[in-house]
Order: sequence, then structure tokens, then C-alpha cells
Amino acid sequence: MTIRYLAVLAGLTLATALSAQQTDVHPCGANELHRLERFHHNDPVQLARIAEADAELENFTREFEGAPKGGTAYIIPVVFHIIHNNGPENISDEQIYDAMRVLNEDFNRLNADWQNVNDAFLGIVADVGVEFRLARKDPQGNCTKGITRTVSTLTNDGSQTMKDLIQWPRNKYLNVWVAASADGAAGYTYRPGAVASWPQGDGIVLLHNYTGSIGTGSPSRSRTLTHEVGHWINLAHTWGNTNEPGLSTNCSDDDGVNDTPNTIGWTSCNVNGATCGSPVDNVENYMEYSYCSKMFTEGQKVRMLAALNSGTAQRNQLWTASNLTATGVSGTPILCAAEFSGTSQLVCAGTTVTYTDQSYHGVTSRTWNFPGGTPSSSSDPNPEVTYTTPGIYPVSLTVSDGSNTLSSTANSYITVLADPGMPVPFTEGFEPMSSFPSDMWSVSNPNNDNTFVPTTAAAYTGAQSVRILNQSSMSGRKDELVSSTFDMSDATDVQISFRYAYARRSNSNDDLLRVYVSSNCGTTWSLRKTLRASNTSTNVLVTAPNTTSSFVPNGPDQWGYSVVENVSTSFHTSRFRFKFEFESNGGNNLYIDDININGMPVGLQETLNAAGGALVLVPNPAEDMAQAIFTSTGERVQVDLLDVTGRLVRAVYQGQAAAGQQRMEVAVGDLQGGVYFVRVMQGGRSEVARLVVR
Repeated sequence: MTIRYLAVLAGLTLATALSAQQTDVHPCGANELHRLERFHHNDPVQLARIAEADAELENFTREFEGAPKGGTAYIIPVVFHIIHNNGPENISDEQIYDAMRVLNEDFNRLNADWQNVNDAFLGIVADVGVEFRLARKDPQGNCTKGITRTVSTLTNDGSQTMKDLIQWPRNKYLNVWVAASADGAAGYTYRPGAVASWPQGDGIVLLHNYTGSIGTGSPSRSRTLTHEVGHWINLAHTWGNTNEPGLSTNCSDDDGVNDTPNTIGWTSCNVNGATCGSPVDNVENYMEYSYCSKMFTEGQKVRMLAALNSGTAQRNQLWTASNLTATGVSGTPILCAAEFSGTSQLVCAGTTVTYTDQSYHGVTSRTWNFPGGTPSSSSDPNPEVTYTTPGIYPVSLTVSDGSNTLSSTANSYITVLADPGMPVPFTEGFEPMSSFPSDMWSVSNPNNDNTFVPTTAAAYTGAQSVRILNQSSMSGRKDELVSSTFDMSDATDVQISFRYAYARRSNSNDDLLRVYVSSNCGTTWSLRKTLRASNTSTNVLVTAPNTTSSFVPNGPDQWGYSVVENVSTSFHTSRFRFKFEFESNGGNNLYIDDININGMPVGLQETLNAAGGALVLVPNPAEDMAQAIFTSTGERVQVDLLDVTGRLVRAVYQGQAAAGQQRMEVAVGDLQGGVYFVRVMQGGRSEVARLVVR
């Protein structure tokens, strides 16, 4: 076929591999040189450099086609850069390993489905002979697993700006970035000619859910990396250089490969489809969008090997013996790090935790120790350990490669909470308390910056509260203050109340405070209340005027009060937990104080339900004084203020009352905020009403 290659369009690509039924297909980003604009500035001279580099590679490829191919396997060191903001895009090592598995199977004709291709192409399914290995040494020669992790909100950008966060030398590694965004595509890269002069632009960007077949990935998307690597070593789409398959004009373009018939390109798996005058198209090619890709052709193999032997974009330096040694991918793996992880670090008593040995490289044996767990030791790579006694326990792992031995110990690694949890009611004023975690509270600070800490800077009552110092640099980040377990198994009504203080720096701030509850020790959480800075409703977070300096409430008037009451009976368990989540939008500081959690006993609830609502309390909620309004029968009456357990807080009135409506004052100004009950007894019957004290 005639080569009609538009050099200045050498570039970007989309990922493949969605099932035809999927609706979340990302648009193709192939050959869009605007992504390189920061380098070429649309300068005709710079664009000509791209065309020249591409033409040189095309000439090299034509000459290489007649050269002996041999059977040498090419080994390419790879590094994955996970750019994440502690979301699902922070995929596991195992998902990366799976993506590498799929990639190597596809490039070495080890994929189980290659023999199912259309008979017309079965004889030219290529074993490309390229092996990809995760790097074992970083650019400084230090031990690595070939996976880096960088926390950044640029994960939602996916452009060159994100890539600039971290990149290893392109003449030593194939760089792959995994993120929440691939700049509008499912994945993209540049062909060698486009980045010959700009190493910073080289490499592959992938959406996390188009990476591998497990975790956030899926089998239907797992060939995305195969497709992108094909572009990275100079393959075009089978229909040529456009980004739009299915166009009749694609018949006038070509991919520069003799054994891939001219085609308009496919977005469905019609294996017998024929376009552009060919008897049948190579619909199942990895460089198609047919969603059933399973092969490269022999002609594509030659083209890719030519690129790997060319100096264009330094591809020929990657697989040299010296570079394989420098990146650690040749020779026998040497143990250099002992690491492990567990499925959870905070569980309830009776829970089983699965541990994973993540040590590298070449581990041949291991010994685990699990104080407080059953079993207390193991030699398995993935032991399952059950903890039955509340406490905080260490975990240690010793690994060997037969010659070297390394150990890792994590003190206070696993926290086991009581089941059943502590009884209610419970009140927390954070006094005295110096730091977290404590017996009752833990924090989640995934960005390792400012988070919830006890403070003496301000308090609604007493001398301390808990505070998070909120800054503009924290925008988009989430921190959590998480409770221990409570026994709500006998409760019929649950309320959580708390005081809070917050100010914005400007009217544009929209910080959020959310309250979640869990019935299963924190395995799953349910949102029950949201207070936000921009909301003008009753659920407003703002309690003080805008403050440009670091906010400190100047008194009780700059504190708010909130009650969470929508806690259904499905949460009335022995392992109930709740948490506060603060999502920063760059506003000002948040304070929390006087947390109360109450579970109303059954007997008091039954009395309340039977009372029929004749007793009225106003105002309700109350801060200093409430009035109990009821109808007297003219008999002796007793009015009491009770806490949520039914215990007497104070006697409000005892004596004879005239028949008719009565109003009696109930003083509450000296009480901590929370839920209380007023009970009126007369003539052998009782009436009860709930009173919220702020």
C-alpha cells in the first residue's frame, strides 16, 4: 500500500477496548498537536522539526523492512506514575501488575483469544517479541517497584502540566501516567517523530479505569495500554492518521503497513466487515476501535521494531544491555525492600484482616508476626488474621531472597475496637486531650497536611475543642474525625448533637462539613447531614463574618448548633460509629465542640409515644429557658427534667396546680447542649416531650 503519512499530525492516541454496549466511551485524542503547543508554539519552524523527524523515521522504517529480523526479544523498562488525590484513581499495585500482564501477553501472542481471529488474518498474527518489565531501579539507582505515587489535584487535569509533576528519563524508561483524567481522552501518547525534540512530552497517559482488567479497570478496557504502546512505537490507527473511524475519506489515508487493508475504521466488532474495496478488514486489530481487538500483524511488528532500532525519540537506547542493568530489569532480582499492607487498619473485635506481602524483589520466604491476632504468625504471602480483643497491635514481616534478609515492623498498625461498643449517652468536650488518635477518636489525613487536632484556641464550653486549620492550599482535600464504637443495640431513637464554629475568607468559599453514620464498624458509611458555607438555609456552616486572618471564634455567639436525628433503626447496632468529614474549599478554620450522642431507652420512648403530644415545650430548641405548657387536671402535679437515660436532672415543680392550662419555666442555661426530656405526672398518668438544649 502507498504510504500517505501526514508527519505534522504524528501524535496522540485514544485508548481502545470498550464493549460495544458501553455508553461511557471517551473521545479519541489522537494526533492533536495542540497538546504539545507549549513546546512548538505553533511556530512553523518547530512544526517543520516534527515533520523532519517523522520523515527520517519513515525512511529508516522502509530500509529496516528488508533487514534480518532475528529472534531477539526487546526488553523495555517501564515506570507507572500514579497521580491521585486519594480517590479511586489511586489504583493498587495489583492493578498495575495486571495491566503489565495483559500488555506482555498481547505483544508476545500469549493472549488466549488470538486464535479466534478471522481466518483471513490468522496466518499473520504477530509475536512482536517485545517484553515490558517494571523498573527495579530508579534514575538515582535506588530500589523501586516501578510504581510511583504523587498526590495532586492535577489528576483531574491529565495534561502536560500533570506530567510535569514527575517524569523519569525517556531514554531509560517508558513513562506511563495513570490519573482521574487523560485530558479528555481514555488515554493518549505521541508517536516518536512528534516528541523527538521534546522529551518532556514523551510517554503515555491513561485513565485509571482503562488500566488493566481488575480493580477499577475491566477486561473490555484492558487492551487500552496495548493500543497506546502501539502508537508509542510508531503505529497509526488501521485507517490512518485521523481520529474519526467510519469516515469514507479514511479510504484515502493509510497506516503505512502493507498487511492491514485500507479501511474506514470500525467502532463495532463486525469481523467480516469490508470497506475501501478490501475483501475483508482487519477489524480485530489492536489499533482499531472495534472493541474486540486481539492481534498485531507481521507488518505492524516490522514497523514497531524499526522504531525501536531508530534513534528517533531515543527508542533504541531503552533495550540496550547497559540500560537494562541501570534500570535493574536484567539479571536475578535482588531483595531491596520489605513492605506489607492490610485490608484494614481499624476494625471491630471479631473481624478478619487479610495481609499482603508487598516486598520486592525476588522474595522466596517470609515470616509474619501478629501479636493479638489468630494466628499469631504465618509464612503465607496473604495470611488471614482474626482479632477478638480490643486494643492496638503491631505487625511485623521478615522476608528473604535466599541470600538477603529484610524486616519491617509497624507499631500500632492495627486498632481493634470493642464490640459491643461503649454505652450511651456520651458527651465529648475534648478535655483534657492532647492529640489523636485517642481511645475515642481517630483522624484520617490522606494528604498529610493540616487535620483535626485538639486545641485550646477556642471552646464553646471548657477550655478545649477540636480544630482544623483550613488554608487555600487545601482546597479539594478531605479530612475526617472518626469515633470509636457505641452500643446502640437497645436504642429506639438516636440523636447526635454538636457545636461548631466556622468563617469564610471570602464569599466564594464553599467548604463542607458532613456527618456520616455506620452500623458495621465503619465498613460502610451513610451520609446524614451536610453543612456548607455557601448555603443560606438552616444547614449553613458559617457562624461568623468573613475573616481574612486565621479564624478564632470570639465567644458563644460565633458558634452554631446542629442535631442529627435521621438515624434509622437499621443503625441501632452494637458497633455503631459516626464521623465528621470536612472538605476544604480554601475557606477558614473549623472548630467542633460539645459532641453528644444519645440513645433513648425503650421505656422512655414508649411513654413518649403514649403521651399523645399534649405537652408542649417552647422554645424548642432552647438555650436559657423553656416553658412547659400542659393542661392541669386540678390534681397534684410533678414536672421533672430528665436526661436521655431517664435519670432525673432536676425537679421543676411539685405541688397542687389549678385546673386548666399551665405554663411552668424549665431552666436549661446551665446544661450542656443535647437532648433532654420533660415529664409531667398527674392523676396517675405521665406525659413526656423531647427538649433540645443548645
